[in-house]
Amino acid sequence: MPEMIRINNLTKDYGNGRGIFDFDISIQEGEVYGLVGTNGSGKTTTMRHLMGYLTPDKGDCSIGGLDCRTKAHVIMKRVGYVPGQIDFPDIGSGTDFLKVQAQYLGITDMNYTNELIDRFKIDTSAPLRRMSKGMKQKMAIVAAFMSKPDVLLLDEPSTGLDPVMRDELIDLILEQKHRGATVFMSSHIFKELEDTCDKVTFIHNGKITDTIGRELHKPELPAMYRLGFARKDQYCEFMKRFDAMIESRNDDYLHLNVMIPEDRINEFIGIISAYDMRYIRFMPYTLEMYYKKYIENGGAA
Repeated sequence: MPEMIRINNLTKDYGNGRGIFDFDISIQEGEVYGLVGTNGSGKTTTMRHLMGYLTPDKGDCSIGGLDCRTKAHVIMKRVGYVPGQIDFPDIGSGTDFLKVQAQYLGITDMNYTNELIDRFKIDTSAPLRRMSKGMKQKMAIVAAFMSKPDVLLLDEPSTGLDPVMRDELIDLILEQKHRGATVFMSSHIFKELEDTCDKVTFIHNGKITDTIGRELHKPELPAMYRLGFARKDQYCEFMKRFDAMIESRNDDYLHLNVMIPEDRINEFIGIISAYDMRYIRFMPYTLEMYYKKYIENGGAA
C-alpha cells in the first residue's frame, strides 16, 4: 500500500525537555495507527503539526505527499480532525455549526451526517456553548467523520464518552478502515487501540521508543496467569520456585500474578497440578499490560 502519512525527523523543542524530538513515523494508506504516551509526551503536538498549526524546529511531515505546513489549506479538505481540546465557535446551535461545516466541505446530502447524529444520540438543537463535555466531544466526532474523509486524525477521540458511546466510536473507526480510510489516533483507552490499530507507537518524554503491531500476541511471549492458593505453605513454596516470574502478589488473599516463559510452561503445569488451588486463570497479554511494564521500565520496551 502507498504511504499516506509521513513524519520525518520532526522536532519541536519547547525547552526544559518538553516537546517532540526526531519523530519518524510512516503510515500506509488504509492503516489504523495508534499513538500512546503519558500526558505531555507529545501526542497533541504531533497532531497539530499534521494539521499545519505548528511550524517544526526541524524535520517535516506530509499527508498524501503534501507538506502539512505549506499545503494545509488543501490537506484540510481531505482530513477529518478531532482535536484534543474542543473549542467551538459561538455560532448558535449544533445544527447551525454542522450546516456551516457542511458548506465548507461541500456536503449537500446530509443523510450520513444525520445517521451519525442518531448513532451518537446528539440533540443538535442545543446551543454549542452550553453542551456538556461529552456532547461537545460527540459533536466533534460527527464534524470529523461527516464527509467520509480519506484521512482521520483523532486526538484522544473518546474523551468524555460513556462506555456505550466508546464502543460506537470503535465501530465507526472500523467502518472507516473497511472503506479504505487512513486513521491516526492517540488514546489512553487501550481497548480502542487493541480493537482498531494495525500498529501502535509508544512515546516517552517526547521521543519514540517503540512501535509494535499485531505481533504483540506472539506465542513465544511469556504467558500470564493469576493463581489463587488454598494453603499458605504451598503459596510460599511456589514463590520460592518461581520468584523471578512473579509480577504481583497479595499475601492476605494468597494470590499471585505470574509470567511464565514458554520453556517453563510444562514445569509450571506439573507443579500446579499437585497443589490445592482455589483458581487458576489465564490472562491474555494485553496492550495495557505491555504499556504498564514499559512505563515501569522508564520508557523501555
